[in-house]
Amino acid sequence: MKLTELAIPGAYVVESTVWGDDRGFFREWFKRADFEEIGVNFPIHQANLSMSKRGVVRGLHYSIAPEGQAKLVTCAYGELDDVIVDIRVSSPTYGLVEVVHLAADKERSVLVPGGAAHGFCVTSELGALSYLLSSPFNPEKELEINPFDQVLNIPWPLSGGALTSEKDARAPTLMQRLWAGQLPHYVEGSL
Repeated sequence: MKLTELAIPGAYVVESTVWGDDRGFFREWFKRADFEEIGVNFPIHQANLSMSKRGVVRGLHYSIAPEGQAKLVTCAYGELDDVIVDIRVSSPTYGLVEVVHLAADKERSVLVPGGAAHGFCVTSELGALSYLLSSPFNPEKELEINPFDQVLNIPWPLSGGALTSEKDARAPTLMQRLWAGQLPHYVEGSL
């Protein structure tokens, strides 16, 4: 397993070997020892699975829980574009958007650091995203930013209109969340 840090501090592309034959394929997408080897402690507190159809945009979601909430995400079926936005106040990459294409039969997963916003768009007929969380879901601490915020200008791979929840479509912009004091703060070296 190989972990490569992205431009956003604490965000990694995780690559693991895909073994395939005429039956299908197999891959490991999380191995604690490989994370600990590079100094990343990722405690798992919850696992989620999301299935969506082509053109669905989910996110941008983040947590302001005091313990933070990192996510390890992988595509379990189909293909999707995974999006990470650094929304941590005082981060050297505040406002930076990273897009990583994920496919179930490819070697990539993504580690999203706590305090970063996360979203994705399904590019295949159906797509499933599986993710591990470093802290449990806490409804009072879960927030969203509009995925179509013009300042962020995320390059969603849409050929037509997006399918999104009403909650995400009505979500405040990054600037509105900043003005409301509803963004996490950057802590160097934290996950």
